[in-house]
Amino acid sequence: MITLKKIVSYVLATAATSLFYMHSSMAGIAIEHWTQPSGAQVFLAQSHAIPMVDVQLDFDAGSRRDPASQAGLASVTASMSGMGVLANPARGEPALDENALGEAWADLGASFGGHASSDRMSFALRSLTYPDLLARAVHLAARQLAAPAFPADIWQRERETMSAAIKEANTRPATLAQRAFDQAVFGSHPYGYDTTEDSLRRIEVTHMAALYRQLIQPCRVKVTVVGALTRAQADALVAQLLSRLADSATTAPAALSQCLALPVVAEVAPLTQASEQHIAFDSAQAHVLLGQPGYKRNDPDFFALFVGNYILGGGGFVSRLTTEVREKRGLSYSVYSYFSPGLHAGAFTIGLQTRPDQADQALQVSRDVLARFVTDGPAEAELQAAKDNLIGGFALRLDSNRKLLDNVANIAWNELPLNYLDAWTQRVQQITVADIKAAFQRKLQPGKMVTVVLGGTGATR
Repeated sequence: MITLKKIVSYVLATAATSLFYMHSSMAGIAIEHWTQPSGAQVFLAQSHAIPMVDVQLDFDAGSRRDPASQAGLASVTASMSGMGVLANPARGEPALDENALGEAWADLGASFGGHASSDRMSFALRSLTYPDLLARAVHLAARQLAAPAFPADIWQRERETMSAAIKEANTRPATLAQRAFDQAVFGSHPYGYDTTEDSLRRIEVTHMAALYRQLIQPCRVKVTVVGALTRAQADALVAQLLSRLADSATTAPAALSQCLALPVVAEVAPLTQASEQHIAFDSAQAHVLLGQPGYKRNDPDFFALFVGNYILGGGGFVSRLTTEVREKRGLSYSVYSYFSPGLHAGAFTIGLQTRPDQADQALQVSRDVLARFVTDGPAEAELQAAKDNLIGGFALRLDSNRKLLDNVANIAWNELPLNYLDAWTQRVQQITVADIKAAFQRKLQPGKMVTVVLGGTGATR
C-alpha cells in the first residue's frame, strides 16, 4: 500500500541528487528580498527541481541574550517550544502534548522545530509543496510557533536529563579544555557563558515564556525560504506562519521601532596580554588550545581571513600546521585552526591533541608557525592551491536544499549582499598574498593569546 509517508520518503530521498545537478549547473542564484507590513524580512531563493520547501525563521534571541545566572536559557527555550501546543478555544483547536504534536508532524511527513545558537534562535520548517499538505504543515507550524505550552513536568524531566549529560561531559578532557579556553578568550561576554547544573536550576518555564514573548515577534524575524514556491506563494506562507504571533498586525512605524529596540550587547573585549593555563588531568592525551577573539562575520577582511586560514590550519592535511606539527615532527595526529565569527568577534582557535610529554613542544611549534604566517603571509604556491581547492569545491556548498537554505540564511542574518553566492568564487580568486598578510596582521596578535593545556600533571601558571 502506498501511503503519504512512503511518498514523502521517496521524494526527499531523491532530493540531494536532483539538487546537486541543479545547483552545479546554475549560472546564478537569484535571491529576492522584501519586508512584510509586520516588519518581517523575507529572503527567497526559488528552487523548482523537486516539490519541496525549506523555511528558516531567525530571531535575535540566541544565548548572547542569556542572563549570566541563567546560561542556557535560550537553548532550553527553543527546545522546549516543541514539547506541546496550547489549546485555542476560539478556533476550536485542542491542546497538543509532545506525543500528539510529534504524531501530527509524522502524519504530515513534514518537520518543524527550534534551536538556539550564540546569536540567534531559529525555527525550521520542511515540507513537500503539494497544496493540501503544505497548507496543513504551515497551519501546524503557525500554532507551534505562536503558542508553545512550555509544560512544567516536561521541563523537570528535560532538566534532569540535561544535568546528567553535563555531569558526564564534565568527565571529558575536551569539554574542560574548551570551557577554560572560552572563558579566558571571552571573559564576561556571553560568548563565554557555560550552561551548568546550577544555571539550569535557576531556569523555570516562566522564564522561557517571558523570553519568548519578548523576543519571538514578527518585527524581529528574518525568514529564509528555499524551494518550489513563487514570490507570491512564499509571501503568503510567511504571513500565515507569523499570523498568530503577538502583535503580528502592528504596522505603525513607531510601534515597529519600539519592537525592534533591544538592549545592546557589549562587544568582545580584546586581550591585553597573554595568559596560559596548564590544567592537570589524568588522560592519555593532552588537549592544547591557543587563540584570541577574532572578527565579526560582516568584516570586510572575511575572504582574506577565510582563504588564509585554509592555508594555515583549515585545509586538513595540506595546511601548514599539519605539515609542521604532524608530518615533520609526528607530534599530533590532527592539528587545526579556525575562525568562528558571529555578530561579535568569535574566537580564533588553534587546537591539537598530543602526548602530555610532547605538549610543550607541539605548542611551541604551533606558535612559531602562526607567528611566521602573520608576519610573512602565505607563499604564492600555497595561495593558488587553496584557491583551486576552495573554488573547485564550491558546488558542494549548494548541493541540497538544506545547504542552500543555510547559505541564504547566512546572507540574511549577516546582512551580506544578495549576490554574495554569485560573487563568492570571484572574491576568493581575487585574494592576494598581500591581502592575507595584511588581514592577519590586523586581526591576530600572537604575543597576546590565550593558551590552555589540559592533561598530565601541570598546574595553572
